[in-house]
Amino acid sequence: MSKGLHFLVIPYIPAMISAVITEADTCRKYVLPKLLEAGWDNEPHSFTEQKTFTDGRIVVAGSKVRRRPQKRADYLLRYAHDFMIAVVEAKAAYKSPSDGLQQAKDYAEVLGLKFAYSTNGHGIIEFDFLTGKEREIDAFPAPADLWQRFRQGQGLADDTVAGRLLAPSNHLTGKSPRYYQEIAINRTVQAILQGKRRILLTMATGTGKTVVAFQICWKLWNARWNRTGEHRRPKVLYLADRNILIDDPKDKIFAAFGDARWKIENGEANKGREMYFAI
Repeated sequence: MSKGLHFLVIPYIPAMISAVITEADTCRKYVLPKLLEAGWDNEPHSFTEQKTFTDGRIVVAGSKVRRRPQKRADYLLRYAHDFMIAVVEAKAAYKSPSDGLQQAKDYAEVLGLKFAYSTNGHGIIEFDFLTGKEREIDAFPAPADLWQRFRQGQGLADDTVAGRLLAPSNHLTGKSPRYYQEIAINRTVQAILQGKRRILLTMATGTGKTVVAFQICWKLWNARWNRTGEHRRPKVLYLADRNILIDDPKDKIFAAFGDARWKIENGEANKGREMYFAI
């Protein structure tokens, strides 16, 4: 070797190759095909990518106001259009498949979901909130498998009752439910279908109580739920303590119920209606 001429030999290390694959590459090349293979793009099942579901908590420090970072899930899996069932967090291929599990679990708890997944595109880690078990799996479960596990864990054995939980929301009012409203709606409908007689929702002013009430009524009404199990629509009583809080929802948000609406006043109640309003 001549003086001043040097050679640098770099050994081949597979990890160095995969290190150039970013999280976005992992999603596109590995995670997305696995979700498609499991059937999560077949109607009525679906998934959303890079879904931001919070605006970020507002923090006040003295006279300054700022927002914390938004919460954004890599994938949200929906068994039906209005029923989320799982969250998937993806990390770059050179990381461990379990690196995103805590984040996936945190998001699942915020969204009220029972299944959380973390993957690096090759390995997949599942956490089942129904059993409290964590395990490594080879592929994402099919929608039918997750739905069956959810039903078993929630005691929804009857097919008709379970199907009513999937009744679609009304999106024609221009006020589709926000993530926390969707949680409240589905939890309430589920509790009713499970036979619970007393249910209390506590919501702050301005968080959409009327929207939540409307969607709960809409789901039960269209699913023809009633306590006797007959094939008829239920009768619903909407109460408030002032006329303005009755008239405004009845004439606007609840307008989708059409002629099923009736305001009880002056002691008159038309027994042929199904959606009643009163103070």
